[in-house]
Amino acid sequence: MTDNYAKIVQENLNKFYSGLSDDVGTYLPACQEGDHFVFHAFGEECRIQPEGIFLGGENQTGVFGILISLYALHVQPEPYVTEPLKAFRDFPNSMPYAGAFTTHTEHILIPHVERIGRFSDQIIKKFRGIKSPPDTGGDFSFVLFPLPKIALCYIFYEADDEFPASVTCLFSNNASSFLPMDAMADIGEYTSRKMLNFLGNI
Repeated sequence: MTDNYAKIVQENLNKFYSGLSDDVGTYLPACQEGDHFVFHAFGEECRIQPEGIFLGGENQTGVFGILISLYALHVQPEPYVTEPLKAFRDFPNSMPYAGAFTTHTEHILIPHVERIGRFSDQIIKKFRGIKSPPDTGGDFSFVLFPLPKIALCYIFYEADDEFPASVTCLFSNNASSFLPMDAMADIGEYTSRKMLNFLGNI
């Protein structure tokens, strides 16, 4: 499977570089260094170059490489629009992936809500996040940017005497302009996984 993923990443890179426009660095957006494009993704420095995609200095031949390469292929010149935030299920053609999104993006965070709350400032800084829009709700919330034009708003409810903890993840309004739907589901999952990995290293 790893070899198949690596092949897909390289095929996507080949497509990206074969159709490269002069302003691609502007609408990724990224800092362009020759034929290299550098930006922030999943809490790390990301570098796209013809021979590979590097995240935090490591060559990405798996899911992260596929997601970043798909973003590079699908991103549009239009700016991202945060509000109104949208639930994953509200995007067209999302239904086949909605169950997995809920399980792998939201439910995996529920046992860690209290710890996420304690370290929310560090998480926001790591992912170059921002405060949530006013009236977002929840006991606490924040917006993270796994990719420059993809914003995820995480809303957390802490456990109390009546209700267990819960987590909701919403997308920036036009996120589907920059990724296919199956990749959007994976973006949620792997952002949550990166968040948990970061917490484990604090």
